[in-house]
Amino acid sequence: MTESSQNKTSTDEIDLLDLFRRMGRTISRWASELGRAFLISVVFLLRRWIPLGLSLVAGVGLSLYMKLTSESFYTSDMILRGNAIPNAEMIPYINKLHNFFNEKNRPVLANELFLEPNVVKNIIDINAFWIIGRGKDRVVPTEVDYVNSHYVYDTVNIRMLDRLDIRVKIKSTQELTLLQNAIISYINKDSLFQQKNRLRLRQNKELLSRLDYDILQLDSLQKVKYFEETRSRHSSNGGQMIFLQEQKTQLVYTDIYNLYARKQSLEIDRDLYKDIVTVISDFDLPAKRENGGLYYGKHYIPLFFVITLLLLIILANRKKLKEVYNKY
Repeated sequence: MTESSQNKTSTDEIDLLDLFRRMGRTISRWASELGRAFLISVVFLLRRWIPLGLSLVAGVGLSLYMKLTSESFYTSDMILRGNAIPNAEMIPYINKLHNFFNEKNRPVLANELFLEPNVVKNIIDINAFWIIGRGKDRVVPTEVDYVNSHYVYDTVNIRMLDRLDIRVKIKSTQELTLLQNAIISYINKDSLFQQKNRLRLRQNKELLSRLDYDILQLDSLQKVKYFEETRSRHSSNGGQMIFLQEQKTQLVYTDIYNLYARKQSLEIDRDLYKDIVTVISDFDLPAKRENGGLYYGKHYIPLFFVITLLLLIILANRKKLKEVYNKY
């Protein structure tokens, strides 16, 4: 190796070592600054624990006051199975009721739900949501997408297509059964939904008739093959021919079983899911009110604490802030 090559290699090694040293010093400086900032923050909070503690007490007090003075409301969920209408159509249709609540249009709500005005005034909101499924076949419900934040391109957790969740917010739990019947009636009265469901049932009936015919034909074919195999068994001297014929008969068996499985599935739809929707889970009776102390506390306590902390920071740095203000 020439002298110039050795010098170049040595220079490269020195530059690389210098780079690592600089990176190490930078990381060390950052860690030191973070540690110093953490200690300053801890000391700052400890020295001002009285006003911060009072802010927490004020947040708790306001939360309890809101609980005692606010009107109670409850939430309950019902799960529906859509038999004729996809969720992409059903959910927006139900959420029209939610829009009526936002618009404070109680007379239209009473008319749509066929409920008395005094009943409607006790209902705060009605909303429909997608149910997220997970698992090998995506058939296991895991959560309800209450905030409509599901990523549609997620291939692990997907929206379930055969069921949806309806959540109601209501002042009186005694009217949950009446409200459930009203929502089902609201869905069933739609003329387009009725037409689609009648078409589904008619197609179901036609397909069942065809399946019965095909099963009968395959059953006849099976009997013919069995007769031919029996006759060939007596006339054949080898075993290979009999083996091949038995294999052909097994194929007929598989076709018949598949047709029966398809027929049973259609019969389930015809007998169990003949309506536009089927209730999988009724509205449950809430165990406690929704707007309790925790409901308000998770909003007011952090709010009071953050506002107090900002005021303390401003007071502690008021001289510097005044200098910056006068300068600019």
